[in-house]
Amino acid sequence: MTIPFLTRRLLSVLVLVPSALFAGTSMVRGPYLQTATPTSMIVRWRTDITEGSVVHYGLARDQLTQSAKAEGVTAEHIVQLANLKPATRYFYCPVVGPEKLSTGEDAPTGGPVSSFVTPPVPGPAQPTRFWVLGDPGTKTETQVAVRDVYYKFTGNRATDLWLLLGDNAYPDGTDADYQKAIFEMYPKTLSTSPVWSTLGNHDGHSANSITQSGVYYDIFSLPTRGQAGGVPSGTEAYYSFDYANIHFICLDSHDTDRSPNGTMAQWLKADIAATAREWIVAFFHHPTYTKGTHDSDKEDRLIDMRQVFLPILEAGGVDLVLTGHSHVYERSFLIDGHYGKSETFDAAANVKQKGDGRSDGTGVYHKPRGRVAHVGEVNIVTGSAGHNSPNAVPLNHPAMFISLNEAGSVVVDVDDLKLDFTFLNEKGEKRDWFTIVKQ
Repeated sequence: MTIPFLTRRLLSVLVLVPSALFAGTSMVRGPYLQTATPTSMIVRWRTDITEGSVVHYGLARDQLTQSAKAEGVTAEHIVQLANLKPATRYFYCPVVGPEKLSTGEDAPTGGPVSSFVTPPVPGPAQPTRFWVLGDPGTKTETQVAVRDVYYKFTGNRATDLWLLLGDNAYPDGTDADYQKAIFEMYPKTLSTSPVWSTLGNHDGHSANSITQSGVYYDIFSLPTRGQAGGVPSGTEAYYSFDYANIHFICLDSHDTDRSPNGTMAQWLKADIAATAREWIVAFFHHPTYTKGTHDSDKEDRLIDMRQVFLPILEAGGVDLVLTGHSHVYERSFLIDGHYGKSETFDAAANVKQKGDGRSDGTGVYHKPRGRVAHVGEVNIVTGSAGHNSPNAVPLNHPAMFISLNEAGSVVVDVDDLKLDFTFLNEKGEKRDWFTIVKQ
């Protein structure tokens, strides 16, 4: 049978048209939450073809009566929900694909319905849980085990926010690396809890902090204007934000000028001096102290963070310093004032309170209330959320109370004047814990 010419032409066109146009739009990434404030939330997601960016949301799953949108059509959707109420649960649904209304016109079809709780108004205390993942993105069974251990541990207790300490997606922080290591690994947490990140050296293979370009900066929407609290930094490389009575400070230890007179150091001085929050938590990739798979005595970035930035943090009354990079777990005593090499660490001078910091041990760590300089902080290396070292490492830094060559992640609970810290290994064992109480 001979196929008419016009039919043959139509068939040839159909072969060339992408099948997605006929199958409908699909969500290939997300949704995920960014730059959470008491009155706003950024919702991001990716679709396989370009379309408009719209989110339906409301106070009940079956009453998504409000809508927010971004202009234009794109496959990389970024929509800000504004004029929200603090400490309030919202249900939301990104639109994916078209549907027909009774008028015959096209309208968006809902994607998955998720929910989040907006942060409380900064200042007053509220029980807060945050999850900390250092160097997670290996795409291995270890990463899965560490994730599942936390999910079992937290149960029905919500994760208010979570931190990525860099090297989020191995080996090179490419878009494909992030898809497997982050977006397909943590979809539940991404859609319900805002994630805050810092740049690691592997992320830096595909990103540049100076130009604010590359995969890392394309993926994350981080505050540059102080919209989530703190002093505006003007860059997504380093920033700060508030949650209840906690002030979080993110620094870029990999790709930004680390000199004492550099912009980041000057911003840090202004930011930490301006905060009135009870707790200060700083996080960045390269550790101040470590004798794990990296050595803080020998590597420039680690030395700079200890010699240049730690004194600023300690003068501002920092309570907790969270880092990754070294694929082990190390936790210091409550310490202050040590900026040299490990052999110069003087326990008599630098340890502000000895002991394990445990209520069921030698006693919790105590600090005075307010922004009191040089009364001690705990330094954490937790770079094993995706792997630990296969080789023997010294793990003998004198600042450390405990050092473990084990995979795992960190859970921090803050309730008014009490901070509880837990390290869970990939087997589900509680391997370290301590408490700081403000008096």
